[in-house]
Amino acid sequence: MAANPVMDYQTLLDRVHAAVKPLIGAGKVASYIPELAKVSPDHFGIAIVDLQGNVYQAGDAEIPFSIQSISKLFGLTLAFHLEGDSVWSRVGREPSGTPFNSLVQLEQERGKPRNPFINAGALVITDMLLTHHAARGGAENAMIRFIRTLSDKADVGYDRAVAESERLTSHRNAAMANFMKSFGNLNNDVNDVIEAYCRNCAIAMSCVDLARAVTFLANQGAVPWSNEKILDANAAKRINALMLTCGTYDAAGDFAFRVGLPAKSGVGGGIVAVMPGECGICVWSPALEASGNSYAGSVALEMLTSMSGRSIF
Repeated sequence: MAANPVMDYQTLLDRVHAAVKPLIGAGKVASYIPELAKVSPDHFGIAIVDLQGNVYQAGDAEIPFSIQSISKLFGLTLAFHLEGDSVWSRVGREPSGTPFNSLVQLEQERGKPRNPFINAGALVITDMLLTHHAARGGAENAMIRFIRTLSDKADVGYDRAVAESERLTSHRNAAMANFMKSFGNLNNDVNDVIEAYCRNCAIAMSCVDLARAVTFLANQGAVPWSNEKILDANAAKRINALMLTCGTYDAAGDFAFRVGLPAKSGVGGGIVAVMPGECGICVWSPALEASGNSYAGSVALEMLTSMSGRSIF
């Protein structure tokens, strides 16, 4: 197979930014978490970090935002790093076909979530991390240390206002956690799991931070600038496959059809994506479409792969 030609990423991002401007603000900012409802829908940022560490960006790419469900990607990676394939005894690997906060399948499937990227699955992953880092606050601190390593940024932290806002409105998550505990699929105190989960969702990062943080998945599991091995190549392949099939809520099939990259979204308006062998990508635009994915962000990623001719297919 011939090697891909060198891509002028900056020109590409500038073209995408210009083309998507009329769509910025279309959709609705997440309002069920009060702090997220305060974010302006008019932001848009996009960044690419290649495997040589070069950064390309356009728009609001350096403004931190609440990563929300993008944290599930880092939680899963950390849990897989600690437990390997035993993770799958407690959480599945199939698309859910239901909203990210649905309880429906938990009853039918006896408390085992369909995948680690829906809320129920992320609660089980959080429970695993709490068990490995038993001291109070240990799981959250482990996640922060991990993300700081991946992003090469020492001051990544939590937005405390978002974390508290999320905790005060986490009734459905608490219901799921208690339900899974009744089936024996949660080992720690439900309140501790919910608190850690909410704090992880409230981690604040910029597009540049996040694009850099996912480059290990474009580099067969190794952080490019340090060569630290986070996952082996086979495990990185599996995480990328789960992102493609499950990473963008119940719109994952349509997203894969339009964009053609492994991706993970969050209701804060961010979407990370991976171009294996080339780069990490992040786009942010807070106004969401009905499935909970950034509307302008999704279109921007579709434009990026169409204009560049780059995708995994």
